[in-house]
Amino acid sequence: MAVLGLAMHRAEPQQGGVATGVASAPQYDAQKRPITAGGFVEKGTVVFEDVTKQAGLSGWRHKMGTPAKDFIVETNGSGVCLLDYNNDGWLDIYLVNGSTFNALDGKEEPPHAALFRNNHDGTFTDVSTQAGVANDRWGYGCSVADYDNDGWPDLFVGNYGKNRLYHNNHDGTFTDVAEKAGVQLGNWSTGSAWGDYDGDGLLDLYVAGYVHFDRSNLPVGGSESMGYSFCQYRGVGVNCGPRGLIGEPDHLFHNNGDGTFTDVTAKAGVEDKNRYYGFTAIFADINGDGKPDLVVGDDSTPNYLYINKGNGTFEDDSYLSGFALNADGREIASMGIAAGDYENNGLLDFFVTDFGDDYKVLFHDDGGGNFTDVSYREGVAQTTIPFVGWGDGFIDYDNDGWLDLFMVNGHVYPQVDRHDWGTTFAERPLLFHNVPVATGKGRRFEYVPPVVGSGLAVVIPARGAAFGDLFNDGKTDVVINPIDGPPVLLRNVNPDHHHWVEIQLVGGVNSVTGKKSPRDATCATAYLTANGMRQRGDVLASGSYISANDRRLHFGLGDATEAGTLEIHWPSGGKETVKLPAVDRIYTITEGKGITGALCGGKPCATPAAGKVP
Repeated sequence: MAVLGLAMHRAEPQQGGVATGVASAPQYDAQKRPITAGGFVEKGTVVFEDVTKQAGLSGWRHKMGTPAKDFIVETNGSGVCLLDYNNDGWLDIYLVNGSTFNALDGKEEPPHAALFRNNHDGTFTDVSTQAGVANDRWGYGCSVADYDNDGWPDLFVGNYGKNRLYHNNHDGTFTDVAEKAGVQLGNWSTGSAWGDYDGDGLLDLYVAGYVHFDRSNLPVGGSESMGYSFCQYRGVGVNCGPRGLIGEPDHLFHNNGDGTFTDVTAKAGVEDKNRYYGFTAIFADINGDGKPDLVVGDDSTPNYLYINKGNGTFEDDSYLSGFALNADGREIASMGIAAGDYENNGLLDFFVTDFGDDYKVLFHDDGGGNFTDVSYREGVAQTTIPFVGWGDGFIDYDNDGWLDLFMVNGHVYPQVDRHDWGTTFAERPLLFHNVPVATGKGRRFEYVPPVVGSGLAVVIPARGAAFGDLFNDGKTDVVINPIDGPPVLLRNVNPDHHHWVEIQLVGGVNSVTGKKSPRDATCATAYLTANGMRQRGDVLASGSYISANDRRLHFGLGDATEAGTLEIHWPSGGKETVKLPAVDRIYTITEGKGITGALCGGKPCATPAAGKVP
């Protein structure tokens, strides 16, 4: 579960147990509320507004196990994916749901996942039943990719039990082809990632495994299955794990191009021999060589970073890169991973959420595939310690051209609400604004206080979160999938009037080499030079906490009225430069063809959008 890492005591029944960090002193606000559910201010800029009810999302409810959360399988919650499933130019929402033991046993109706179609008017309609994506299994993560290059996004769902691979039928429906494709697996899959690791133009699939959970031998504290050891948090009995439990291995599946996949985990050098507790995985080009590398956030165990060697194999640089552990040399309870270039220096940084009593880690990309923990230096460590962090994202919420940080939070133990520990089961989100350091050299993050009644003051047991422009207005919104409750849609209402551009990339054929990019351009990297800065954007199929964000690249332009020039590094190895003719538009750029479409206010622009530069 996203969870911590409490220590398992094996010798004899004992009191105690620790998370990855050290128990911190309780923090309260002026009204004596735990800071995780307090700390609100009466006045200030309202950045987000909760529009869940108005959008028509409040009728759906996530459910995972019982409220008591007796077992780790009931605690982790589920992800959320943003995808344009019907190719109408507007983002739709897919919310993964959990289940219960009774539902698995056929004793009650299983909870269903929800696909909400965007109605283009600020509202959404649940079409999950007719679309065939209700997933009556115990769901966790999801990812989005066009794995068969037919121009329509497909959907992978990781379950406790067999996984789903929903193939898009182009008519508003999906068909589960996981068994035929060979990617069902069977115990507990969480996050997943897509990337063309071998350069054949076909997207391959990586699936993270968490805990091998055996219902015939349940992990009950003090029982024989746990070696008669107790599972405790701050001296109170809680569900067991993940430490002390057997992990579920990760898998890399090679896309065979015929609708099937082959497990190449060991052959490719990404075998999870230690059976770490895997959560979020992301394919992205980390070292700038045009080949997708792989990062995996592991709960209470070291993270993985695999560098693509370009010959169909990877090198495990987890420790060498500095990504495996935090600055203290400790593993953390990694849950969510945000990827973004927050310094606008062309390098991809990572922000990793973690359990409470520990700071959340900002890994600065030093170049060459090397990372440094700069959490305290950049201002994100101290504020985050009391919170149990999950979904996260680098988002430019005010379109000033600098990526800010957003994270959602929620505890895993209901017991915390019955003790004076300064923390709560339901927690509020955190937002950090990217600002220049006082000396004028470098960047840091400044905490944005939550205004009473605003979206930042929403207190929920959050888990998955996805970030994207749901209203096609150039502002990045947030969809949150809490555990055991309705979703939350936070609309970006920041009062800035900054300009922006968004880019949807479509892969094609490299005219020089003849190599193909995946149709949806997954793992393409683009650099926008505008407004006196050079920003980086990456097309990613996964991220946050076992979720998937808007695949369109978003660039804030501040007050600039020139949209700038985009330099695209395609997965095929080709590079292309495109002059963007106007601001405040959503452009479609096709490899080798330049701009092939543009939306203004969610509709085709009145004037043609040309502008390819030879």
